[in-house]
Amino acid sequence: MSDRRHPLSDGPDGPDGPDGTEGPDDSRTAHGSHDARAGEETGRGRRSGGAAGRWRRFKDSPFLPAAVLSLLIAAAAGLFAGSYTYAMADPTPRRIPMAVVGATGDASVHRERAQAFAAAIGEDLRSSLELREYPTAAAADEALESQRVFAVLRIPGDPADPGRERPVLEVSSASGASVAELLTEAARSVGEETGLRVAVRDAKPLDPGDPRGLALFYVTLAAVVTGFIGAIQMSVHARDLNPAERITFTAAYSLLGGFAIAAAVDWLLDAVDFPFVHSWAILALTMFTSGMVFTMFQALIGRWAMLPTWGLMVLIGNPSSGGAVSWPLLPSPLGTIGRWLPPGASVNAQHTAVYFPGYLHVQPYLVLAGWAVASCAVFWILRHRHPGGRDGGS
Repeated sequence: MSDRRHPLSDGPDGPDGPDGTEGPDDSRTAHGSHDARAGEETGRGRRSGGAAGRWRRFKDSPFLPAAVLSLLIAAAAGLFAGSYTYAMADPTPRRIPMAVVGATGDASVHRERAQAFAAAIGEDLRSSLELREYPTAAAADEALESQRVFAVLRIPGDPADPGRERPVLEVSSASGASVAELLTEAARSVGEETGLRVAVRDAKPLDPGDPRGLALFYVTLAAVVTGFIGAIQMSVHARDLNPAERITFTAAYSLLGGFAIAAAVDWLLDAVDFPFVHSWAILALTMFTSGMVFTMFQALIGRWAMLPTWGLMVLIGNPSSGGAVSWPLLPSPLGTIGRWLPPGASVNAQHTAVYFPGYLHVQPYLVLAGWAVASCAVFWILRHRHPGGRDGGS
């Protein structure tokens, strides 16, 4: 029977045999060295790959988007507070257009008295008034109604008898409650300091149910916010809607929502006497525009669409709308930008419809319609990126 040995066993032909290979002790030493080197390499691999592995696991987990959202929400909160504080905390008039009219008398005296009053009130307000002279009281009234001016200063007609009639400052709370309030306070303060007594009256008061003139700002804010929140909920809970159906249902909830807002403020609370159908149409168009702006951004950048929507409509659009603080009192960049954004256009259209129905301006309606059409067009062009839909849908 042949003598068969295990290759690692001792013996003449084994590892310690005459062929000069290593003996058992040397073999264990060699294997120990190999294991040590392997252990060191494994340790280095663990040390070098540990951080990368943890990052990969974190990146693929729900913790990464949650952490990013936490930071973004915190930043949005600070920006939200900062934008409203910047626009509204300390409203300072930059330039307020005012009509000046005198029935008869010396034009040079007329101008001198008006300029003296304007200089005094402008110094009190830390700004300057933009005086616009009108030949007749009717022309000045028309300028006030068409919102080309915020107030009318009526100078007594006979300079030889200044005590016969005091100058009258007619403000328009409907044009801008904050501007009217500042002008009223400044006129009384200037009168006490200079002896130039000026009677102040409100030519266009606000509705009794809205003495601060904030109702139109709030109804617009409600339409803007619920408009894009509705679009967000549609994208989450009605993902199977095709693009055309998405636009249709956005229009549907906008019509219903606009009716609900107008009915609550007018019929239920009696805060503002809306021209109901007109105001309803403005609110519905505002909601639809806001919803389609979000839908457009969703097609463009996907799940982060809320960021530009929030920035455009809330951080910039609402503070610059002129609803809470009139445009002449806003920082000049906001006062200019606000007119061309949906919230500002909506406030402007609603404000004119309620208080100046005989002097409607087409600009705010064109702004709202332009944003709505542009958003629908971008969404339709990029409808293949619509996050949802059904097979075979358009």
